[in-house]
Amino acid sequence: MTKAVILNGSNSKNSRVTAIHEKVENHFIARGIEVHSNYVHELPATDLLTANFASKEIQAENAHVEEADFIVILTPIYKASYTGILKTYLDLLPQKALLGKIILPIAVGGSIGHLLALEYALKPVLAVLGATSITHSVYIVDKQIIRLEEGGFAIEEEASSRLEAVLEQLQKVLIVN
Repeated sequence: MTKAVILNGSNSKNSRVTAIHEKVENHFIARGIEVHSNYVHELPATDLLTANFASKEIQAENAHVEEADFIVILTPIYKASYTGILKTYLDLLPQKALLGKIILPIAVGGSIGHLLALEYALKPVLAVLGATSITHSVYIVDKQIIRLEEGGFAIEEEASSRLEAVLEQLQKVLIVN
């Protein structure tokens, strides 16, 4: 069975990034792909901040990454970069943890001015971790994700369509490989 891991570098489940996370997760589940979600902020903070490679929780998350075919990396953009929360977890992955994986970086930011943050900040770190198959990243401006009064979020059609197109392409890449 095809497996995917979603690494969510947001600091809360009540964020716009979670709306994207849920869309990606639902896309995979609808296609019979087994999904594991890692909300990095829920991992033990001490283990993340002290780089505790022996942590049972960190080792369990790393095992999911090792078994995955797809890795989706979600992050809000703060100060023109991905989050420190995400970086603390990436630092705990084995040196070539992403080798042979298909990687999809997705970011949500406050303005189009941070569009290249994934290219200049995140992708080099992913390459160091062995990623050689990084798809076109998806950048979504946060105003394209509307917080609903009754709870939850709605994603504007343009952003949703772009994301769906990349997810469909992701599956085609896996079939070819």
